[in-house]
Amino acid sequence: MSEIIIITLLLVGLLALLASGVWVAFSLIIVAIAGMAIFSSAPIGQVMATIMWGASHSWALAALPMFIWMGEILLRSRMSEDMFSGLAPWLVKLPGRLLHVNVLGCAIFAAVSGSSAATAATIGKMSLPELNKRGYPESLVLGTLAGSATLGLLIPPSIILIVYGVATEQSIAQLFIAGVLPGLMLVGLFGGYVVVRALMLGDKIPKEPDELTFMQKVKASRRLVPVILLIVGVIGSIYAGIASPTDAAAMGVALSLLLAWRGGNLNKKMFMQSLMGATITSSMIAFILVAAAFLTTSMGFSGIPRNLAAWIGAFELSPFALLAALTVFFIILGCFLDGISVVVLTTSIILPMIEGAGIDPLWFGIYLVIVVEMSQITPPVGFNLFVIQGLTGKNILKIAAAAFPFFLLLLLAVVLITVFPQIVMYLPELKRG
Repeated sequence: MSEIIIITLLLVGLLALLASGVWVAFSLIIVAIAGMAIFSSAPIGQVMATIMWGASHSWALAALPMFIWMGEILLRSRMSEDMFSGLAPWLVKLPGRLLHVNVLGCAIFAAVSGSSAATAATIGKMSLPELNKRGYPESLVLGTLAGSATLGLLIPPSIILIVYGVATEQSIAQLFIAGVLPGLMLVGLFGGYVVVRALMLGDKIPKEPDELTFMQKVKASRRLVPVILLIVGVIGSIYAGIASPTDAAAMGVALSLLLAWRGGNLNKKMFMQSLMGATITSSMIAFILVAAAFLTTSMGFSGIPRNLAAWIGAFELSPFALLAALTVFFIILGCFLDGISVVVLTTSIILPMIEGAGIDPLWFGIYLVIVVEMSQITPPVGFNLFVIQGLTGKNILKIAAAAFPFFLLLLLAVVLITVFPQIVMYLPELKRG
């Protein structure tokens, strides 16, 4: 009983530190030190130095800053303008018309940025003024942007999949490949919802002129070709086994610099801003990861993961019941923490249960990312909501209400990959075979 009280106090202490604004990494380290002091007589300083050093020089982690830098470069290029002018001519006859620019634009940018917030900011700067000027329904404009930007967490190269791979020692290449079909499924679900809503609204969706010939549309889309080739090159080289994720990330940085130079955006100021942006973000994520590794070791001394797994096992939950309970748990947790923090805080404790229930950790990684995507559009800590609020000045609850249908679509995606796990596992198994 005393152990349960101590563990509860440690958890309350962690939540109190996070709520008071202490950095996530420092909060994890403080709780880890307290846990080791209570449950173990091991030298805290030596253990902390050894574990944090070991976690910080993982070769798989090298892909993280490179992919972030690639996204930072393209964020500062003319890609968003090229995307709107390239996609818009092809969408004017589709129900929902230019609302699909939000969905497809987010999907394309997600495949080169790996960040949900960066996707929302980049596509939002480009699409919001245009769609509002043309008179599209505000709730659909905000909802499609907030919901579709969550694709930045799933469509590879995804930053959070790298974090999960490093934290759980899963193959990052396999995780990237596993994320492709679920990502395309979500694009289809979001696009399908826009079509249905547009048909229901009828004349409230503005008419768009369709005056361009086929060749004029092709010409308008020519600037999208280099970006599509970049995506295919990065993901294709990983899938084909030609390059590791780290090699592909380095190639992506080189190609994105080339695209920025050809577009006339590459200069010393832009180069330094992108480099510093990538350095700050990468350092923050890496610091959280090494702190989480120390907390995992500390909790190992306490026996919490083992005892918790045994406690859950005593309920004899079926895999479906376990996933249903975890989905509710992650949604609640995601209301207060960002996605990366949710992943690093929970994987060391959750993974033994998952493996004990016979659930593939590779499949669970994609499931976890989709559930974490929901947290990007749930108040009070929904990062996509904050980004869009900054762009529009709208009330955050209004934006959250507009994004709610996409929350339900993400929940539907969780159900679909649970009932049909081959949506996730088909490509990785095909590559293994």
